[in-house]
Amino acid sequence: MTFSYAARILAYLILLVGAWQVVIGLVIANELLLPYEEALRRYTPGAPSSGSVIDKGIYKLVVAVALGTLAEISFRLLKMRGEQ
Repeated sequence: MTFSYAARILAYLILLVGAWQVVIGLVIANELLLPYEEALRRYTPGAPSSGSVIDKGIYKLVVAVALGTLAEISFRLLKMRGEQ
């Protein structure tokens, strides 16, 4: 049961980080804060492009959804067994 709670919390954290990366990537791509190169260097050091930032954010969102789904399945199984 402890792992189910940990998985749920981790899924939410990964979801927030992934969504933030997608938003930052889109903001940089649209040059809403600074010119493209300057914003890329300032907000995502080491990233080759805003597209790679968006890609990594989407990967994190997929992992968060998968982990959250597994956590919900775990909670549902615990509830069916009467252990919760």
